[in-house]
Amino acid sequence: MPILLALLAAAGGIVFWMMRARNAAHAAHAAQDLADMAGDVMSAARRFGFRRRHDEHPVDSLQDRNVAVAGIGLSFLEMGALPTAEQHEALLISLQHRLGMTEPAAREAAILGRWLMQECSGAQQGLTRLARRLYKLGGANGFSALMDVLRDVAAKAEGTLAPRQKDALEEIGRIWKLR
Repeated sequence: MPILLALLAAAGGIVFWMMRARNAAHAAHAAQDLADMAGDVMSAARRFGFRRRHDEHPVDSLQDRNVAVAGIGLSFLEMGALPTAEQHEALLISLQHRLGMTEPAAREAAILGRWLMQECSGAQQGLTRLARRLYKLGGANGFSALMDVLRDVAAKAEGTLAPRQKDALEEIGRIWKLR
């Protein structure tokens, strides 16, 4: 009997250390994913010449209208139901066609736009702040391109627009003083 207990204890110890090693490997993989994501944001920021000033919000440091449109498009997507891969692809394709961006530039604009949206603490605040910044950067010039991108994104949505998306369109109208 004592030998059987010793074997069970040894097997339990082996299982415990194997699980611990596996969890450590998962944690290392997750840390690498975070590092890769941070690297993606940094390279996208470099590509668009984004320089964050420490005395102001990151959105207020933005100087590229295309990144603002990408961030607004992502915020608009997040306000609906869970965005699908097809909707993300529709956004990237729309950025390429409507703004004349290359595919890598559109992906980097989306990466930086998502980071800016997250810095605003969510999609609603991100959309409002990015839309105000886009208005300051381009005035009325940025409105038609933005609406074309949002129309393309909305066309890929299943069904009709969500109430939050309708509110977002009204907010954009208020920012551009259309209402």
